[in-house]
Amino acid sequence: MTPNRTESDVCDVLVDILVIGGGPAGATIAPLLTERGYRVVVLEKAHHPRFHIGESLLPANLPLFERLGVAEAVRGLGMEKWAAEFVSPWHAHTQTFAFGEAWDKSLPMAYQVPRAAFDEVLIRNAQAKGATVHEGWKATGVEFLPEAVRVTAQDESGQTAQWHARFVVDASGRDTLLANQLGIKTRNTRHNSTAVFGHFRGAERNPGQAEGNISIFWFEHGWFWFIPLKDGITSVGMVTWPYHLKTRRGRPLEEFLQENIALCPPLAARMAQAELIQPAEATGNYSYGARQTHGDRFILLGDAFAFIDPVFSSGVLLAMQSAVFGAEAIDTALRQPEKTAQAMAEFDRELRRGPKEFSWFIYRVTHPTMRDLFMGPRNIFRVREALLSLLAGDIYGKTPIWGALRLLKGIYYLSALRHAGRSWRAWRHRRRIIRPLPDTDPSS
Repeated sequence: MTPNRTESDVCDVLVDILVIGGGPAGATIAPLLTERGYRVVVLEKAHHPRFHIGESLLPANLPLFERLGVAEAVRGLGMEKWAAEFVSPWHAHTQTFAFGEAWDKSLPMAYQVPRAAFDEVLIRNAQAKGATVHEGWKATGVEFLPEAVRVTAQDESGQTAQWHARFVVDASGRDTLLANQLGIKTRNTRHNSTAVFGHFRGAERNPGQAEGNISIFWFEHGWFWFIPLKDGITSVGMVTWPYHLKTRRGRPLEEFLQENIALCPPLAARMAQAELIQPAEATGNYSYGARQTHGDRFILLGDAFAFIDPVFSSGVLLAMQSAVFGAEAIDTALRQPEKTAQAMAEFDRELRRGPKEFSWFIYRVTHPTMRDLFMGPRNIFRVREALLSLLAGDIYGKTPIWGALRLLKGIYYLSALRHAGRSWRAWRHRRRIIRPLPDTDPSS
């Protein structure tokens, strides 16, 4: 759906909320706002269905699907995911975390989904709920005028159009439109990784109910994900560091990915009969953030605000949950302007909360002490159940996991101190490998 290009008054149309981006964040906040009576326009640069990575969802996503009315549609396209499996070359066993054993037993499973189909379900739901969706229109600039916010966009033919809105939502994902425009995007100095990935057919899966489990394989240069999808395709990707990406030296991505799979024997065994069914892809600059979550008549959602690492499959949850918080904040700001500051402060706290809780573990997930804890978890004072709740994404409700997670962090520090020499070497190594290097664009 595109604007009527023959109308001369497109620039004069005033909408309540203009949403930039039709991914999970934008396609979640749009119906939540239309249900409250707002006129919402969504600008999406691509046409759905379009390819996207990030196929593994969390149990905490399921209540959001129910709230949006898309639970049945997601169930129809998803592969059931009952657990997460961790495989370490430094340990003689694998470790499986079943979501049903988390603190809250009511969220025992999630789904692995083809993102093209999943994202289309969400955007069509937004349309059905009354949002106007313009696909093939990329937002190129935002101007904050006294009377409204003006958003300029361009379609594939190069034609431009403009909208005026009372409020703008930046859900542009890794394009980070407003963070770039306002100069508030920052590189995450505590993490710096790149992903190289592809879709394969014929990969060996776990038997029975475990077929849909996500598997995480550590290896010398980072980690791999192994995500089974319903159609027999498996998403396999490597997350690694700049120093290792440098060793590619211009070779094709497919060759580089296959060479690294061979460096991880347990994964290589499951990929022995697998065939890459489309060209491998890559994305860099994985870890970044913005100094602000909101400003005068705008908010940032999901990846448009921050992204760290996909190891815990938190991206879609954080995007959708940020949209829930964003809808509340915008509704308050537009209906009760005198409460805007308070609403935005609460939005800021909630938006930062998710990345903060996941990041402590993400920054340490390749540290030998953290590997030991993951591969040999104990449930002293329910710390294993609390960790499982984190892995399930159960961080926004009332599940009382925080004391146990603090205890788990204490156990981590004590264990690291017990092996001080190893911990020091691991810290020095991490400091070296996360340094940005020139000429490490994974797509070139």
